[in-house]
Amino acid sequence: MPNYNRADLAFERGEGAWLWDGQGRRYLDFGSGIATSSLGHAHPHLVAAIAEQAGRVMHSSNLYRIPQAERLAARLVEATPFADSVYFSNSGAEANEAMVKAVRKYHADAGHPERFRTICFEGAFHGRTLAMISATGNKKYLEGFGPPVDGFDHVPFGNMNAVRQAITKETAAIMIEPVQGEGGVRPADLRFLQELRATCDEFGLLLALDEVQTGMGRSGKLWAHQWAGIEPDIMSSAKGIGGGFPLAATLAREKVAVHLKPGTHGSTYGGGPLACAAGNAVLDVILAPGFLDNVDRVARHLWRGLLDLAARHPKVVAGVQGAGLLLGLRLTDAVSNGEMQGAALSEGLLTVAAGMNVLRVAPPLVVTEAEVDEALRLLDRTCLRLTPSEAKAAAK
Repeated sequence: MPNYNRADLAFERGEGAWLWDGQGRRYLDFGSGIATSSLGHAHPHLVAAIAEQAGRVMHSSNLYRIPQAERLAARLVEATPFADSVYFSNSGAEANEAMVKAVRKYHADAGHPERFRTICFEGAFHGRTLAMISATGNKKYLEGFGPPVDGFDHVPFGNMNAVRQAITKETAAIMIEPVQGEGGVRPADLRFLQELRATCDEFGLLLALDEVQTGMGRSGKLWAHQWAGIEPDIMSSAKGIGGGFPLAATLAREKVAVHLKPGTHGSTYGGGPLACAAGNAVLDVILAPGFLDNVDRVARHLWRGLLDLAARHPKVVAGVQGAGLLLGLRLTDAVSNGEMQGAALSEGLLTVAAGMNVLRVAPPLVVTEAEVDEALRLLDRTCLRLTPSEAKAAAK
């Protein structure tokens, strides 16, 4: 079906932060399959874990115990202070669906079935299912699919007054991405996240965090919300959790998780042996001593380099935003992010466009400072390609 606007480019192999096409040209991957290939390409430990499990059992369904899922859940809970249990699925949209269903069931079982509405934010992206495009609220994604699913109210991102004004007797939760990825790589102010936590406590709401893109080490901590010193009641994770293999998780406090009893929710593939073998391999690497510290160090190096790039190319780059290894170049009106993405591709650098005319930069977590320097060199050449001719003349 013609629903993807693909580049005319296919990759045959990869290693670390690099990919090669069929003609042997090498590309530096600073898109990571949309922040998904957390360990880069062909990571030996991840490859070995998948191959070994594939040779044993790939699928058995949730009719039976799955030791790989039990181990992964126990490790995620141990590494995540607020979480008591985990539900596994296959994608970020599914993890968010489970999160919203758990929120509604929590309030219904507490005797308040009228509390089913979730406050979401303008610029959000929570997935492509009917419910999640309604939670996203973007008219472009909603058009042509009939009435939006009821139960989602949208307020401006970062506006605490608007949040409080939106709370009614039907409000069940507040759902937010610590950094809006698709919405322009916009980070929520840490104080705003803290105020959301306090507001949920004040009104008896659940705080639901969408860490599909920001979690699993991308911010320099295991979860991006940890920078704010807060804890949610329930949280979704996907993308980097399987290192490129489809896997997602919804982590929750016991007071919420207990309401998803047998028959209330489920998944045929979710938490299967092969996916969870991949998840455990990814966790082996991310939780190794010093790994997240190195992610933070390299991310700060990239941040400084992008700020310098913006200063040298003001006709192209208006600013830098984001967190950790999920950063965005906010472009000027003279350049579109599609143009920038295409020009970077011509230079051998893979990036991802985001909303608000932002170019997203999200390399694998294993990226080195030397590879960051190479990406900055390629971005510099990209900016020169897009610089208006009069500015080029002035630069000479």
